[in-house]
Amino acid sequence: MALNATITAIGTYVPEKILTNKDLEKMVDTNDEWIRTRTGIQERRIVENGVATSHMSVNAIKKMLTEYDIDPATIDTIIVSTVTPDMFFPSTACLIQDQIGATNAWGFDLSAACSGFVFGLETATQFILGGRSKRILVVGADTMSSITDYEDRNTCILFGDGAGAVLVEPTENPEYGILDSIMYCDGSGAEYLNMPAGGSLNPATHETVENNMHYLYQDGRTVFKYAVNGMASVAVEVLERNNLTGDDVDYFIPHQANKRIIDAAAKKMKIAPEKVVINIDKYANTTAATIPLGLHEIVKSGQIQNGDTIVFATFGAGFTWGATLLRWGQ
Repeated sequence: MALNATITAIGTYVPEKILTNKDLEKMVDTNDEWIRTRTGIQERRIVENGVATSHMSVNAIKKMLTEYDIDPATIDTIIVSTVTPDMFFPSTACLIQDQIGATNAWGFDLSAACSGFVFGLETATQFILGGRSKRILVVGADTMSSITDYEDRNTCILFGDGAGAVLVEPTENPEYGILDSIMYCDGSGAEYLNMPAGGSLNPATHETVENNMHYLYQDGRTVFKYAVNGMASVAVEVLERNNLTGDDVDYFIPHQANKRIIDAAAKKMKIAPEKVVINIDKYANTTAATIPLGLHEIVKSGQIQNGDTIVFATFGAGFTWGATLLRWGQ
């Protein structure tokens, strides 16, 4: 019998420390009204010193394992989508594997920036469809405060820290699971959103540190233009390819980069505002964690029902972008 891959469990974690717009007013030349009207963000969560991506991920995973009564030894694959690994190597997936006791799992990190979670979900889906894996942990987590310059008012207002994890398993029910996905990348956009130093091109030196090259850089206007078009277009494309319209969608969970980008994408998809999941006001842009954070909110609230049609859509550095069509069923 043909299989689909489906999400069977979910857990999330955000740090307790809250950094509000009012707090940022004391740090850089900005103000609460300007941030809210242009981004939709009111506050973001920030880790304490010594807390990294693996720690947030493990917290999210352990919550999931407990709530769904999952034995970590039954997990066979771990995919961690992040651009803020604890260190270059070993992978954050290895650190997580050890900390949660997933003694029978192999794993790796995946780098696709804000598109990381949907890229990881697509990778997991292919492992399931190919019969290579049966219980895959897909993590989207980023400690953006570790690469954010809090003296740069153009970027420090945008980002927060967080983690989300889902378990992906096969289902024999053809009505449920990940029905389709479309992924893209365009490396010509690399110059507009990146972290210049820290890799093999510009290894860490006194000069790279003094020039703030270990912080993220973003050409906000250019990224905004590409993000609106990319995220909306790929979401429409995955619907049209499956003979669906915005009316057929129960929930649209977009990447939480900017409220104006989300609104533009929903408008292009012709999706009613009440179907759009938005939490950017509370968490800001947590990069790879935004979509699982949004999904977990509607799962925990009891809003989502078996058979509901969900679209994930995202856009990130690379450029990378993609959309996933999912019919919820557990």
